[in-house]
Amino acid sequence: MEIVIATRKSILAQVQADKVGKLLEEKRNLDYKKLLIVTEGDRRLDVSLNKIGGKGLFVKEIEYALIRLEADCAVHSMKDVPYALSSEFEIVAIPEREDIRDCFISADGTHFDDLKQGATVGTSSIRRASFLKMMRPDLNIVPIRGNVQTRLDKMKKEGMDGIILAAAGLKRLDMEEIITDYFDPKTFLPAIGQGALGIECLKESKYRDEFKALDCKDSRVTVEAERSFMTALNGDCHSLIGAYSEVIGDKLYMIGAYEVNGKIVRKEIQGNVKDNKELGIKLAEKILSH
Repeated sequence: MEIVIATRKSILAQVQADKVGKLLEEKRNLDYKKLLIVTEGDRRLDVSLNKIGGKGLFVKEIEYALIRLEADCAVHSMKDVPYALSSEFEIVAIPEREDIRDCFISADGTHFDDLKQGATVGTSSIRRASFLKMMRPDLNIVPIRGNVQTRLDKMKKEGMDGIILAAAGLKRLDMEEIITDYFDPKTFLPAIGQGALGIECLKESKYRDEFKALDCKDSRVTVEAERSFMTALNGDCHSLIGAYSEVIGDKLYMIGAYEVNGKIVRKEIQGNVKDNKELGIKLAEKILSH
């Protein structure tokens, strides 16, 4: 039996689909092949995401392949998945989460703390830009989009001092050696779902149970809590929103940040893992009523 996995065409997206495919081989004894799809978000690299419709641009065309039964499942970076899924789909599994941290890649090996006054750093993320400015108000932040290789090329070509990327992607690409510094995720809060992959399928998929077997309980607890936090705030890539969450025994600890009336508000919360979604909502309420 061969499972068809729909994925974006980028090298990282394909590596992520292969990770899920190999889990299906190892744990469920299933073969797989990939269906490569170029999404609207991949085609329009000249415009920042918040100007052309947000993160759903990486997901929509892949979902069409599921509806047309050209693919059995899709693999997404959870940070690209909008919080409102159409009713016919579900994120059936979230395998074990990779490193959630953001990291700094220096053009010449200079550490972030040693960057010269007014150094130029590339990122198109509102969240990353805001945290960078809090740490170093002097920095010149410039937009940069595209896959990892494209961004590295742009950094050199455009004379930037460094760029910010997610550690998870670099680790999956076996490019960890280019990381100059990791940011503390409790301070430099990651994107919602950062480092996590989601397996999406139709709710009535005949392979639903096979995919479900790849779910990691702790990863699902943290990602669902973060997405619940984002939903309660109605947050997307137009907003500054970040969250850190961690399972400690039967407890879930969360820190959230959101921009309210031009000010970044940070709050934290702790509670039982069983109440993960409610904790996300409560954290959002704490921030809005600060």
